[in-house]
This record gives sequence, structure tokens and C-alpha cells, in this order.
Amino acid sequence: MNNSINTAATKGIVFIVLLGILAVAILMFGLPVYNVWRAEMSGKAELMQAEQNRKIKIEEAKANLEAEKLNAQAEIERAKGAAEAIRIENGSLTPAYIQYLWVRQQGNLNDKTVIYIPTETNLPILEAGRVPQVASFK
Repeated sequence: MNNSINTAATKGIVFIVLLGILAVAILMFGLPVYNVWRAEMSGKAELMQAEQNRKIKIEEAKANLEAEKLNAQAEIERAKGAAEAIRIENGSLTPAYIQYLWVRQQGNLNDKTVIYIPTETNLPILEAGRVPQVASFK
């Protein structure tokens, strides 16, 4: 009876040792394969991310192009309106019309300061900004 228990215990120990050796062999083969697979999947994910970023940049460029086209069309329409206004003014830029344009564009100067110096005709001095800059010596 003692011999049969010893034989059963020995078979159990041999089975556990063989199972351990098999597990180590699987890990020795499986871990490098897993690392290669993981690197491949990481590379594919990076490639897909790069493709998505490229598509986003292309769409942004298309949107910018469309916006520029619309801005150009708006500028053309403004020029047509100005040409029509000049035609209505008998083809000449009168001082009153120039003053009107100057006053109208003041709404676009949010971050600038305009100093108004009244003259004898109560018209603004429009040429004051065209004084050449003098180079300073250090």
C-alpha cells in the first residue's frame, strides 16, 4: 500500500514538473511572438492615426480655401457697390463721400486710437498717417 501511494505521488510530481516545463516552453515561445504582434498592432494604430490627421488637415485646407473664395466674392461685391456709388456721384470722389467712407471704416478700428484734429472745414486730416518714418539713431 505504501508503494502504491509512493507511485501515485511520484506520478503526480512528474506530472506537475512536466506541466511546469511545458508552461515555461510555451512562455519562451509565446512571449517573443506576443511582443512582435503587439509592436505590429502599435504600428498599425500609429499609421491609422497619421492617416486620420492627414485627412483632418486636408479638410481644414479645403474649408480655408472655400472661406477665401467666399471672402474674395464678398470683396468683389463690395467693389461693385463702391463703383456704383461713385457712378451715382457722377464719377468723382467728392470730399463728402471720402468723409463718409472714413467715418464708416471707423467701426473696424477696434484696437486703434484715432486722434481727430478739427480743421476750418470740419473735415478730418486723412493724409496724416502717410508721413514717412524717420530712422532713429542709437
